[in-house]
Amino acid sequence: MGRIQIALVFLALLGVLAQPACRLGVEPPHRVGGRQALTSLMRALSAERMLGDVARLSGPDMDGRQTGMPGDLASATYVQEQFDSGFSPAGPDGLPSGAGTSELVTAAVSVPRIRGEATVELAVNERTKRLTIGTDFLPVLDSPSVDLLASVVFVGYGIADPARDFDEYEGIEVRDRVVLFLRGTPPGYPTRWSHAQKERAARERGAVAFLTATGPIRSSYELRRGVPAGPLAYYGHPGATDDPALPGAWISTEAAAWLVNGVGSLEAIQATINERLAPRSEALRALARLSWKADRVSGTLYNVVYRQPASGPVRQSGTDAIVIGAHRDHFGQQAGLLFPGADDNASGTAVLLEVARVLREAAPGPLRSLIFVSFSGEEQGLLGSRAYVSHAAFPVDRTAAMINVDHVGVGNGRLTVGVAGLPKEVALVASQLAGLEDKIDVYGYFPGGDHVPFREAGVPTVTVVSGGAHPHFHQPTDVRETVQPAILDAVARYILALVWVLAYNP
Repeated sequence: MGRIQIALVFLALLGVLAQPACRLGVEPPHRVGGRQALTSLMRALSAERMLGDVARLSGPDMDGRQTGMPGDLASATYVQEQFDSGFSPAGPDGLPSGAGTSELVTAAVSVPRIRGEATVELAVNERTKRLTIGTDFLPVLDSPSVDLLASVVFVGYGIADPARDFDEYEGIEVRDRVVLFLRGTPPGYPTRWSHAQKERAARERGAVAFLTATGPIRSSYELRRGVPAGPLAYYGHPGATDDPALPGAWISTEAAAWLVNGVGSLEAIQATINERLAPRSEALRALARLSWKADRVSGTLYNVVYRQPASGPVRQSGTDAIVIGAHRDHFGQQAGLLFPGADDNASGTAVLLEVARVLREAAPGPLRSLIFVSFSGEEQGLLGSRAYVSHAAFPVDRTAAMINVDHVGVGNGRLTVGVAGLPKEVALVASQLAGLEDKIDVYGYFPGGDHVPFREAGVPTVTVVSGGAHPHFHQPTDVRETVQPAILDAVARYILALVWVLAYNP
């Protein structure tokens, strides 16, 4: 689309905001003023209040908010308390059911945990290195228990793809050994290989465990997102409970390079694989000892759903609601470490609460119903958002759009926005209304996050994250003190403007 066309779309959409209410098919009393009213609502946003929510949600009494654990219920109860006044739960047909308290929606889950102490020790020739948990390694959080000592084999990126003549296991024995593979895929490789695929390839060839690491040469995505050289917390099989798992750990780039050093520079080996798209696997003169206890317990997932009913003729268009969501869960207590999850995603939850607080005070209300959802289970495979879409509080086929807010507490001051099923100009108009037109980067569909089940169901989505590096992402250091109030304020203004465009001027 050319600049002139974009300008015309801007003028058209902004013209809608300036038109009398009758042009929207409703009488003027259903309109909450124009741009001046939106500006007044933005002034009511409080970064201090949002920081208070972040501090509470990432505090020790929430225990890291792991899905299915007591911290999940504690955080859901806190969110529920913030909205108990002024909201009404959705009725069985998705329409307002009158004044009442907020709604907790539950689902049964299986909760993986790493219990007690976890250790990883490496040996190369006669030198040994005991890795420090949290800095040098983290167990994959749904690993089974393990206590073993075995030789290590480096298998590049861990890809077994004979159909494309790229099998990094060809000609090398990994049975009863620990495999080490890099994360991601080589630049230019035609398909994505997930961690689960790599783990499956190792298991089918007889490996007894795995180590994984970010390579010294970062991909463009890793550079843009500021992926660190250290380990990150994650689940190897999110959402799955019956797929057999190998025990494994994410180790630091430095530890991986130390292991490989006997056969060459890890950076040089990775560069060769990247440039030639040819395997470079090696049996290392190295041993790895992995030891930890793991289990699974049954638990309950808690989504929190609130509704602000529409004040206009909600049935006229057939798409009568906007869902605004943010996941609340994080990783809890793992191997003696607490994962506070301040940026990911107490920050998004705080924005969700603040936007709803401000809009609750606006009278009259929106022309489309607003459904605020605090999801759990995002880190374990989008369990909460999938549960919502399967048993929606408001009919999915009458949902006009879903807005997802995720890790919006740190960064470079820019906003990264992914739009699917809507004109990108909607996102740009919202940025202008929020005074952020020079601080927004708009892309297409993002493949991960709680918006995914909605998009799969045919609902248009907008995903908002704060741009730049998130240096504490999925680490125990993701604490309240790292969250930047100016970014929270900018994101809240943007979400408020986006809701205004979609729900007050649809």
